[in-house]
Amino acid sequence: MTKIVLFNKPYNVLCQFTDKDGRANLSDFINIPDIYAAGRLDKDSEGLVLLTDDGRLQNKIANPKFKLWKTYQVQVDGEFSKQAAQQLSKGVKLKDGLTKPARVKLIPEPKNLWPRDPPVRYRADIPTSWIEIAIQEGRNRQIRRMTAAVDYPTLRLIRYSIGTHTIEGLQPGQYRIEQQDSET
Repeated sequence: MTKIVLFNKPYNVLCQFTDKDGRANLSDFINIPDIYAAGRLDKDSEGLVLLTDDGRLQNKIANPKFKLWKTYQVQVDGEFSKQAAQQLSKGVKLKDGLTKPARVKLIPEPKNLWPRDPPVRYRADIPTSWIEIAIQEGRNRQIRRMTAAVDYPTLRLIRYSIGTHTIEGLQPGQYRIEQQDSET
């Protein structure tokens, strides 16, 4: 049986098990031998990180050629427009090339949202919006660069799901272990 760990990574935690500078990392939350992160999530992003003890599964999760959808809940600066959603849905030009089309929709603030430490900046004269973006790529800081490309800087980024795996029911710093046949 293959072990899959679903971890809700808090803000300001590195997506690795060691850090020579002593910064918060996965080892501060998970003490399970022989598991490895399948992909990364930036230090300033929150949400789902999958870890596994199966190298083939790790590659299948992390490698864009397998086309697993990754869904993010994103708080952006400003009132998000239909035009911006359409642009992201078609793909936007970044310095490293055109992104693949994304699935994008405006959503209400997510239910059961935990407070972030430090909190997202608040400006009374500028509203914020929440959007859901699903992509099949995984370029460095891709979601942040995509929202910036359509003039809506990202304030908060939470990865909600990878494929069928979600952070549902997990608070920041919590994880759950799932088993699956090694064949899948």
